[in-house]
Amino acid sequence: MRAGIELKIGVWSMKQIILASKSPRRHELLKQIGIKHQLADSHFDESSVEMDSPEKTAAVLAVNKARKIARLNPDDLVIGADTLVIFQDKILGKPRDYEEAYHMLSNLSGQTHCVITGLALVSINPPKELTCCEKTKVTFRDLEKQEIESYLDSGEAWDKAGAYGIQGKAATFAKKVEGCYFNVVGLPLARFVMMLKEWDIRI
Repeated sequence: MRAGIELKIGVWSMKQIILASKSPRRHELLKQIGIKHQLADSHFDESSVEMDSPEKTAAVLAVNKARKIARLNPDDLVIGADTLVIFQDKILGKPRDYEEAYHMLSNLSGQTHCVITGLALVSINPPKELTCCEKTKVTFRDLEKQEIESYLDSGEAWDKAGAYGIQGKAATFAKKVEGCYFNVVGLPLARFVMMLKEWDIRI
């Protein structure tokens, strides 16, 4: 259902902003900064993208998710985002099962990893695209076996890259965050607002 939002972007007029994601975390972050928006899951096949760096992978995933929704909504502004967790040059995706989630968190314990979010703004009418990447370093304290098991039993790990959500119970795992905290949650807000300004949108 359309919200009937009128956006003035320079000389352009768009009906609404659409987040090409069903992520409740990104949804809440947009609400937090007053961005009225609709949600649409692109169902984009992430396995179809293989780039030579995590930054390129995240950016290409984000823009392709946004393009897929934009083609269905040519008069709207679409936001695409994809967040990757990188540890020892490997991408940690969403865990497939308990064993994989436990293995991920055990490896991240006491170590520093990177969280990279690709961000894209896409419009069909008028045709315009902006993409960027934001990187944040996160250092975990040493985690006890019981802590990892308790966290996994909470059910929070299953839909999150790297098997954790810093905005939830895993907030106690991170002893140091270098860079944008909201990037780790899934949407780098400062970078997002800077991109909106390039479209002449002020919030």
